[in-house]
Amino acid sequence: MQQFELIAKTVGSLGYELVDVERGERGILRVYIDFPADTVEEKGPITVEDCATVSHQLSHVFTVENVDYERLEISSPGLDRPVRTLPDFARFAGHECTVKLRVAMPGTANRKTFTGILRGVEGDKVGLEIENKDGAALLEFTLAELDKARLVPQVDFRSRKA
Repeated sequence: MQQFELIAKTVGSLGYELVDVERGERGILRVYIDFPADTVEEKGPITVEDCATVSHQLSHVFTVENVDYERLEISSPGLDRPVRTLPDFARFAGHECTVKLRVAMPGTANRKTFTGILRGVEGDKVGLEIENKDGAALLEFTLAELDKARLVPQVDFRSRKA
């Protein structure tokens, strides 16, 4: 079983969703978790206790499966959450996202990186509304054309006092 699938299966059995896995320097293995889309509203954000639960379980699984790592880090995906799957792109429709494609799209002046508003999924195509010199345009791409995508953090620093 591939490492990503092993982690996804373990995390899923605990009631979480695997967002991403990355290997860092010096043997660090970072695992990003979240609640499934249909339960995130009722459960709220990922807590330290959630991360500890997943860390404890993955440590045992990695020992049994002989997965090589020096340090395990479990985290929420953060404000700039990676967007990887078609359900992710559908879930975050209407949000601002930065997308980096593997190759430049025709008619985009050899650009690979775009920031715009996700417009959802139709079939196997993801729609991203971008601004160009002629106004708004819809950029469509498939997951095969995608290198990486992240949500653009939306932070409101205004005081709640009126």
